[in-house]
Amino acid sequence: METVQLRRYQLEPGRMADFLAWFPTLTPVREQYGFRLLFALADHEHETFTWAVAHDGDEAEFRRVEAGYNASPERARVFETFPACIATMEIGFATPVT
Repeated sequence: METVQLRRYQLEPGRMADFLAWFPTLTPVREQYGFRLLFALADHEHETFTWAVAHDGDEAEFRRVEAGYNASPERARVFETFPACIATMEIGFATPVT
């Protein structure tokens, strides 16, 4: 079983380049905790960034591992350089429809 989390960010106007320069520093840390980046898409016209990560196990396991990741010193180090450019975000769990 795999759980997929879908994340969509509305970025502040004109900040896409800052976010895209920073984002690659985040994925290796997530990978250390067993997360897999499924895709990451930038919609420059609407200044949105949509990405999905997966982790083995059910939603409860995903949340358990994510809590450890969120509290990790590795994540804290990456966020020292975060450009703080997300105006709004939507985060939820997604399931296949086919």
